[in-house]
Amino acid sequence: MKYLLVAALVLVVFWLWRHNRQAEKKETSAARPPSPPSQATEVTEMVACEVCHVHLPRSEALIGSRGGIYCSDAHRREAGG
Repeated sequence: MKYLLVAALVLVVFWLWRHNRQAEKKETSAARPPSPPSQATEVTEMVACEVCHVHLPRSEALIGSRGGIYCSDAHRREAGG
């Protein structure tokens, strides 16, 4: 009979401990402030160099006299544009 009483006591203590842990998780998740909305990143248009075909942002590309797009002045001169 003693063993049954001890087993019941252990089960009650375990149940109370587990119930308390779940309640703490709910409290911390409810108390957490909502995450800020993600910032929309600006999309950069990528272009390819006419000579070496390396992709680079349009803002960094060089435009030749004939409208070609180049990654460097050397490639612009090489293409004759």
